[in-house]
Amino acid sequence: MENLSIEKVILFVTQHGLPVLKAILIWIIGSFVIGKIVKLINKEMAKKGHDKSLQKFLSNLCSWVLKILLIVTTLGTLGVETTSFAAILASAGLAVGLALQGSLANFAGGVLIMIFKPFKIGDLIEAQGVLGVVKEIEIFTTKLDSPENKEIIIPNGILSNGNITNYSSEGTLRVDLTIGVGYDEDIKQAKAVLLKVLTDNPKVLQDPAPTVNVSELADSSVNFAVRPWANTADYWDVYFATLENSKLALDAAGIEIPYPHSVEIHKDS
Repeated sequence: MENLSIEKVILFVTQHGLPVLKAILIWIIGSFVIGKIVKLINKEMAKKGHDKSLQKFLSNLCSWVLKILLIVTTLGTLGVETTSFAAILASAGLAVGLALQGSLANFAGGVLIMIFKPFKIGDLIEAQGVLGVVKEIEIFTTKLDSPENKEIIIPNGILSNGNITNYSSEGTLRVDLTIGVGYDEDIKQAKAVLLKVLTDNPKVLQDPAPTVNVSELADSSVNFAVRPWANTADYWDVYFATLENSKLALDAAGIEIPYPHSVEIHKDS
């Protein structure tokens, strides 16, 4: 009876001991490799300056995917049929993907924005028909503050697939204005007056140099394209100051700025 028990133990160890030992080794080595891969991903993303929330999310996602693959491999080593298990995982993934189609598109858009960085927090951008300063970049949405101090929330899916104008990325902006004078006025004098308005403004950059050129011979005015350059933060100060100071300077020089006139004709009864 004792010999029979020993034989059963030996048979069990022979049949199952080696697969169990292999499974344990695969689990230990696989867990070690997964840890190294996750650390490497975090290190590379930190080196490239990616957002911390993106680093954490992607490293956790990568860790879970690799752990699921390790579990399937370990179970296969023990002789467990993993084909049905993999099919269940695939079906569940498909069902979740279809249910969260819009959310997944926004998630993918958020990842793309954080990786390629078309803008960063504090940038003034125009996208999806709205203008605002980037307040927060999240995985699913991006928040902007409009010039009227309204919070604008844009889903990252449509944001990443549309046109984005970043007014802050270059550090400087050209202010485009059109100012007209009468046809009877001295064009060269008007041009000199407008150019002096630009060069006298300390917030107007001298490199690139501001320009004033005739842009159009309109119905009732000669129009000048007034083009000062400014730092992004000074854009609106330069815009409004140029309009106001141009009017004052042209008035002081006796140069007329045309405006619509109405003529009334009274017929004698």
